[in-house]
Amino acid sequence: GQEYASVPIGKPIDNTQLYIVSRYDQLQPIGVPGELCIAGDGLARGYLNRPELTAEKFVSIPFMEEGRMYRTGDLARWLPDGNIEYMGRIDHQVKIRGYRIEIGEIETQILKVAGVREAVVVAREDESGKKELCAYFAADRKLTVSEWREALSQELPGYMIPTYFVQLEKLPLSANGKIDRKALPAPEGSVQTGAQYVAPRTLLEARLARIWKEVLGVSTVGVKDNFFELGGHSLRATTMVNKLHKEMNVDFPLRDVFRYMTIEEMAQAIERMEERLYVSIPTIAEQEHYPVSSAQKRLFILHQLEGAELSYNMPGAMLLEGALDRSRFEEAFRRLIARHETLRTGFEMANGEPVQRVYREVDFAVDYVQAG
Repeated sequence: GQEYASVPIGKPIDNTQLYIVSRYDQLQPIGVPGELCIAGDGLARGYLNRPELTAEKFVSIPFMEEGRMYRTGDLARWLPDGNIEYMGRIDHQVKIRGYRIEIGEIETQILKVAGVREAVVVAREDESGKKELCAYFAADRKLTVSEWREALSQELPGYMIPTYFVQLEKLPLSANGKIDRKALPAPEGSVQTGAQYVAPRTLLEARLARIWKEVLGVSTVGVKDNFFELGGHSLRATTMVNKLHKEMNVDFPLRDVFRYMTIEEMAQAIERMEERLYVSIPTIAEQEHYPVSSAQKRLFILHQLEGAELSYNMPGAMLLEGALDRSRFEEAFRRLIARHETLRTGFEMANGEPVQRVYREVDFAVDYVQAG
């Protein structure tokens, strides 16, 4: 017989139609998850005394001229042999870093890993309010984060791989025998990276360890631990680069966080770098006019073409309500123009070449038109 990743829930019975639809109410092809919907003779008319819920769950069939179907709220997909595989609840959909994720799909992949008995994935908010995926599992053997990442990265895109993996003896159950998500412990400090713990040995490693703890929200970190296996991702890498600059005056490139993923490697990379202090852009000496950049030259030439004069104008509209003090309104613009040289810069031809000139003063007035 065929090998199944999880137990299929079978095929539709007589006079019953099953549809698997996308969130846009289109039929899903074989193998693509969607919401399981039921239609046919056995369909109830609705929920007793629950008109709002009835209207939400019992809907007309979008791809048929007549008939009604019931939205189960279950995530499922067709298998090639005509069976249906159940994959969890639709209401376990979350949005992580801009991606909409079906938690059931992740749980299905975790349960495929050898030795795993039960698993649940939850989206937890970190200290800054961002959602992070956290996997809780019970297994017959110790599993490290690096093993998890290796196993899941073959089946799931990076944004669907949980940030935290917490191994428990068994998952907590509620009174009715379902996994009690509220009783799951916070993931911090329970990450098994598989790396041997080595304490910071130098002042630089100790300072990096403190920054890592703040950025990752973990209680302990060894110099051989991997940033990404401790729950790091690109947003946290950006935060860390900013902290390195602010607190240690080190201009560490973001791409290097992905190259030097342990404190040990990062400390060595920083030692090789010279401390690059931020320097302000030097002010150029005042001149009658200045050369233009190639991008400015291109726009200047395009501006000369007939019909292209307004191509790069950026129109915008803003609605201000209430009384408008015209003189103060105009004065605000005049002060801005006086303050910023870019708002007093124009383009002229000099010796056959376009140049830019900064004018000392620019005439500015707001046009007023009576609407209606």
